[in-house]
This record gives sequence, structure tokens and C-alpha cells, in this order.
Amino acid sequence: MTSYDVIVVGLGGMGSAAVRHLAARGKRVLGLERFTPAHDRGSSHGGSRIIRQSYFEDPAYVPLLLRAYELWAEAEKEAGADLLTLTGGLYLGPPDSTTFAGSLRAAREWDLPHEVLEPDAVRARFPTFAPAADELAVFEERAGFVRPEAAVAAHLELAARDGADLRFGQQVLSWDATGDGVCVRTAEGEHRAERLVISPGAWAPSVLADLGLPLRVERQVQYWFAPPGGVEPFAGNPVYVAEQAEGAQIYGFPAMDGPDGGVKVAFFRRGRDTDPDALDRVVTDAEVQEMRARVGHTLPGLVGPVLRTVPCMYTTTPDEHFVIATHPEHANVTVACGFSGHGFKFVPVVGEILADLATTGATAHPIALFDPRRFP
Repeated sequence: MTSYDVIVVGLGGMGSAAVRHLAARGKRVLGLERFTPAHDRGSSHGGSRIIRQSYFEDPAYVPLLLRAYELWAEAEKEAGADLLTLTGGLYLGPPDSTTFAGSLRAAREWDLPHEVLEPDAVRARFPTFAPAADELAVFEERAGFVRPEAAVAAHLELAARDGADLRFGQQVLSWDATGDGVCVRTAEGEHRAERLVISPGAWAPSVLADLGLPLRVERQVQYWFAPPGGVEPFAGNPVYVAEQAEGAQIYGFPAMDGPDGGVKVAFFRRGRDTDPDALDRVVTDAEVQEMRARVGHTLPGLVGPVLRTVPCMYTTTPDEHFVIATHPEHANVTVACGFSGHGFKFVPVVGEILADLATTGATAHPIALFDPRRFP
């Protein structure tokens, strides 16, 4: 039986980056994934994910984002892949909204280049947007989108290039850890290593059941609309997050996939509980109409036919902050989960953090916010 330095369970966004960083450090690493490479069964898919620095969730994330940008550029160069595109980012809402006020707070606290735009200035610069008279916007140039499937594939390619053993179709049945090492069991058999990284996405409630984390797995839907006037007016748009007075947030992208690709939008928080093994992939007409009505308030020219819909999953913690830490009971096990719908932009830096924790037990990155022991 081959013995490894590290086993990584789950090769979605975070796990693929972890095996990439571990292999680049010369570690003998085994990656186990229950589905195919860069699959669409979890959370790391849908063609695009927003990346931004003026972070309304909490300014404490900004140092990680700055490092993530460096690592995205590094991965693009090494893999020869198109992963990150800068479009600018627009964060709209009433002056006291989370989206506007939180983005402005982060930008000011970290001295990030940004502008505050009144409604008329938003309309003049981006004619497809129609903010209400009581809404303001933060605009930052260093925002854009990353391609999730391409990013996972690139990290896996780089890991394999550096010698990682990557196995797919391998559902983890159980794992245990002692002071001498770890054992992971799949239908293929037992795999042993000195250390273990577990990044199971929506399957965290079962794979990490021993932690007793208060995780909620939510079904979320991504929509692609065909604007009646064509996609051309939307091609130069920034990515955006828009919040109305009642608190409903949507996010969206420029037209990025040609004249027939439509324009992608989604609710940021409007999901329902789901079982990751029984995700309802049928999107109803009522769901489409709800999305069309909401986006019409911000981009009225976008309310055309829906071209396609794709459900995915958020795995959310009560405070919507991540869980990244050494397992409280096993010093040789590292866990990463609960990315709460805003984690993909951090993929390469989380991979670096997981590699740090799995090799030295510590990291220089600020991760105190993500300690699982914060929950009772």
C-alpha cells in the first residue's frame, strides 16, 4: 500500500488548489474526488464567479483577497489558462445597505481605489443600469470574474504535473486519525498518510459530522437571460451586486459568452434547504418570474426570455464566515468548509492556507475568523 504525506478529500475549488500547492512543495499527495474532474454536482461550476476587493462581508477578508489576486495570476501563467477577467465592479444599494455601506467601509479601511457614484453617474457610465433615486454605488476597477470549471481544471493539471496522485469516482466512506497518521476508506480500499485535508463542499455535514458544525446546505439557482435588445449593450458592463431597501441582493455579470450566451444573474441569498445527494435540478416558472421581476428593478433591459438555469449549492454557516482550521481533536487533520456562497474568489489562497496547515500546522495568513470553535 502506497503511503502519502497528505491525502486531500474533495477536489472542487478548495481541494484542487490544496493539492496543487502541496504537490508544488514536493509532497507526496493523494487527491480523492467522488465525481469527475471539474464537475457540476456541487458548488464550483456555472461558468463564472465574481471576484472583488471592496468586501462588504467583512474588511478582514481583504488581505486574503489581495493574496488571492496574486495567486490567480500565478496559476494563469503556469497553466496557460484564462482564469480571471477584470471588468470593474459595481455595488449598489441604499446608503445604509450592507452592499453599499459594507463595500465602502472595506475600501476605505484598506485604502482600495474606488469611486462613490450617485444614481445619475451610474446611468451615465453604465446605461443598462437603472438605480433608484435613493441608491448609491461603490465602483472599483479591480473587480471581475473567474471561471470556476477552468480554475479547478488548471489546479488539477498543475498538481498532476508536479506528481500528485489524483483519483476520481472515489467516494469517501469513512476516515479516522491517530497520532501516527490517517486512514481514509473508499470502495477502492484504504489509503494512509501522515496528514489529511478535508474539503467536502456540500457534503461537509456528513463527512465532518464529528465537528457538529451548524451548517446549512442551500439550493441556489443561476439564470441566463436573453435581453430583447441583444447582449451587445451588456458586453461592457461591470460585475455587480445590487441590494434593494428590503435587503434582497442579486449579483450578475456582463455578457461574456457571445451573442447566444445570454447574461447571467442570480440571487445572492434566496435559497432553500437541500440534500446534496438529492438536489432538485428542475427550476420552476415561478422561480424564473421572481428572478426576472427582481433584476428588472436594476437592469430593466435584461428581462427577456430565460435561456437556461443551473442550480448549485451553498454550504452556509450561521455567521456566513468560512471554516478553515486544524481539526480541534486531530492535529494532523485540516478542514475547510462552510464557504457560504462567497468563497470561490479565495480558492488559490485557501489552497495555500490548507497546504500551510497540512505541512507545518500553522499559516501566516489571518484565519482566526474561521475557527470552528466559535460555534457553541
